[in-house]
Amino acid sequence: MTSGTPGNTRSRIQAIALELFTEQGYEKTSLREIAERLGVTKAALYYHFKSKDDIVNSFVSDRISRLDELVKWAEDQPLDAAGRRAVLRRYADELFGDEHHTVMQFFEQNQTVLKSLAAGQMMRERLMRIASLLAGPDAAPTAQVRAAMAIFAVHSSLFAIRDSAVSLAERRRIALEIGDELLDRVPDPPR
Repeated sequence: MTSGTPGNTRSRIQAIALELFTEQGYEKTSLREIAERLGVTKAALYYHFKSKDDIVNSFVSDRISRLDELVKWAEDQPLDAAGRRAVLRRYADELFGDEHHTVMQFFEQNQTVLKSLAAGQMMRERLMRIASLLAGPDAAPTAQVRAAMAIFAVHSSLFAIRDSAVSLAERRRIALEIGDELLDRVPDPPR
């Protein structure tokens, strides 16, 4: 492995681990395999992460920080149809940007891991906060479900579309079309 800054090494470990977890599954991947793929000793890997859970928690905590920024921004948006669409688009930008879609694919394929880690619960709480903002205050149950399903439309476009030839951009477009259909039926709050 090439030398570099500790942050770069940490990012490389996260990327390789995520790749292996997605290819083989979390349970079937060992720290030894991650170290071998990186070309380092297990001791070098332990310097950055003590366990597979630590690696998963690291990319979950990165994602939580970004979701916290999105929630803070969303709280300042109007709760009308245009504001809801803006929040959903920013969420889609977050999900489809960088390598975040691979993190979501990992979560989809390894749901038991996400459920067992405290960071997984924290991420679910952030997503439900975004859904709550999309639904509006004192929203009817149908509005709450539509808002949550709009977020799920963005997520599900990563795994529900089985055709690997469908690009991320097309998946994003489809997800937003469906999300918008759902959000357009959420009533604007009274003025």
